[in-house]
Parts: sequence; structure tokens; C-alpha cells
Amino acid sequence: MYIFVVSFYKTTIMLPKFLLADNSQELPDTLFIIHTKDPRCIIECDVEDFNSSQTVYWLDEEPKEQEIIEDLMDEAETFYNDELESQEDLYDEEFED
Repeated sequence: MYIFVVSFYKTTIMLPKFLLADNSQELPDTLFIIHTKDPRCIIECDVEDFNSSQTVYWLDEEPKEQEIIEDLMDEAETFYNDELESQEDLYDEEFED
């Protein structure tokens, strides 16, 4: 019998603070916003409205202070709106050419 020990060292990876993901085949009306900094979480939200049907999945321990959570949700919503606006601009530019 063999026992393998694996050590994972914390490395610094240059990820954006937020990432946007979807699973359009299984959940076509849902987007996921991934917060990559502490406290890490995945925010599930409706494609049409960030605050509709919102669920937060904590990858790290959920902050005890409500203010931290509120600030994080505000930042995530701003990111979400900026990304949608940017995609609309790219879509418009693509069809103008």
C-alpha cells in the first residue's frame, strides 16, 4: 500500500477580481459571477436582473460583517452591469462594420 502526500503552496495567480461565467445549455437564464479574491464566492443571478433569484455560494468562510457582504455585492453588480454594457458595445460595433 502506498500513501501519497501532496502539498499545495499558495501561489499568486494574476486573475481579475471578478469573472463572468454561464452554462447556457443547462441554465440559459442564469449567469455566475465568480469573486476570486478573499472572501471568494460564486454569485448566481438571473441574466436579466442581477438582484433577481440571487444565490451566493461561499468558497471561503462567509464574512460575519454584513457590510463586507453588501460591499462585495455592490462591486459584483457594478462589474455585471459594466460587462453587459461592454458586450452590447462590442455587438453593436460588430454589426456596424
